[in-house]
Amino acid sequence: MEKIKAIKPGPKPNKPDGTPDRRRRVTPEVKPKHPDLKPHKHKPGDSK
Repeated sequence: MEKIKAIKPGPKPNKPDGTPDRRRRVTPEVKPKHPDLKPHKHKPGDSK
């Protein structure tokens, strides 16, 4: 029987020059470029 292994999120990869890859992060100085999500509105008659 095969054992299924879960995929674990590991540390962020480094760029070839050894510095951390920051593409997956939103830093405070670029936060204004990323607006918050709008609240979701349901149509009348729809369930949750």
